[in-house]
Formats: sequence, C-alpha cells, structure tokens
Amino acid sequence: MDKLENLISMSKLNNLINKQEEEKKQKKKVCCVLIVVGAVIALAAVAYGIYKHLKPDYLDEFDDDFEDDDFEEDFLDEDEE
Repeated sequence: MDKLENLISMSKLNNLINKQEEEKKQKKKVCCVLIVVGAVIALAAVAYGIYKHLKPDYLDEFDDDFEDDDFEEDFLDEDEE
C-alpha cells in the first residue's frame, strides 16, 4: 500500500512540474511578444522624432503683415471708376 501511495504522489508531483513548465513557456511567449511590440513602438517614436526634427517649419516663413486696409481701398477705388 505504501508503494501505491508513493506512486500516486509521484504522479501528482510530475503533473505539477509539467504544469509549471507549461506556464513558464507561456510566460516566455508573452514576454517575447511584449518585447517585439515595445521595440516597434520605440522605433516608431524615434522615426517620428527624427521626422519632426528634420521637417522644415513653413509657419516661420509665413508673413503675417497683411495690409487689409490697402486692399479694401484699392477694391473700392476700382468700383468707382
């Protein structure tokens, strides 16, 4: 009877060890997937930063000095003629 109990306890222990190994494999897969996703996000952030740094800023060249009064006067002068 003692041998049978030992056999049962060993089989339970073996099942427990196998479950732990499967969980480790799953954790390893999840970890690898997260590393790949993180690397892609980091690469995208670096590319975006380089793009923003190298992109010319056209708003700095935009001249905001409109002379709306002269335009209105010129427009009204043409109507009078």
